[in-house]
Amino acid sequence: MNDSSNHEGVSLQVRGLRKSFDSQEVLKGIDFDVKPGEIFVIMGPSGSGKSVLLKHLIGLEAPDAGEILINGESIQSADTSEKYRLAMVFQSGALLNSLTVGENVGLYLTEHRLKPPAEIQKIVSQKLQDVGLADAINKTPSELSGGMKKRAAIARALVIEPQLILYDEPTSELDPLSAVVVGEEILKLKERIGVTSLVVSHDRDLAFGIADRIAFISEGRIVAVGVPDAVKHSGDPAIQKFLRADFKPESQTKHI
Repeated sequence: MNDSSNHEGVSLQVRGLRKSFDSQEVLKGIDFDVKPGEIFVIMGPSGSGKSVLLKHLIGLEAPDAGEILINGESIQSADTSEKYRLAMVFQSGALLNSLTVGENVGLYLTEHRLKPPAEIQKIVSQKLQDVGLADAINKTPSELSGGMKKRAAIARALVIEPQLILYDEPTSELDPLSAVVVGEEILKLKERIGVTSLVVSHDRDLAFGIADRIAFISEGRIVAVGVPDAVKHSGDPAIQKFLRADFKPESQTKHI
């Protein structure tokens, strides 16, 4: 999306979003608001509708009913898409192995010829430095750890100076220490540039560690929205089942 003079985070409103595939209703009237500069986490179990919701937010799916608004303006409008800058950090990182890390980060600017090559190089270096990857600029993605790939993907999102960043499971397949580093990067971006962040995740530690507010989705419906402590102590059975889920192997000893 094109440059705008507005460098503040934007608000996001989702109103009555519904989506069915064949006879299966996946989204059953989704409503929530994200405030400017907020870290808003959508959390829920697999199959709850998180991925389908995210596809609507980035424009890969069109709703059967309802609407999505940025600062009160429909994302379906061409004027809106030109006015605001949105970036996406994909679950896989989506880095191209044929390019260096620096080339991956600057790809959008290069392909659209938005800046001179020397300025692109300067921007790329700064964004990689911002996420602690200054020394990785000439490496290939295959040389990076999982956590480093996620941070490189964040750096790539930052080159357009986004007002809203959408994250799809940013800590999936990461060890606990790498997951903490990625969570810290999301927090730093809020403090440094005031970007609005919407994070879709099933990672309980991440959600309660970084969120200003959490929305819990279950069977295609938002069943709770609130600050982390309020969601943690919700009386909704689906939330408590998800939060208390743990691996508890049965005893190897049989009592006769």
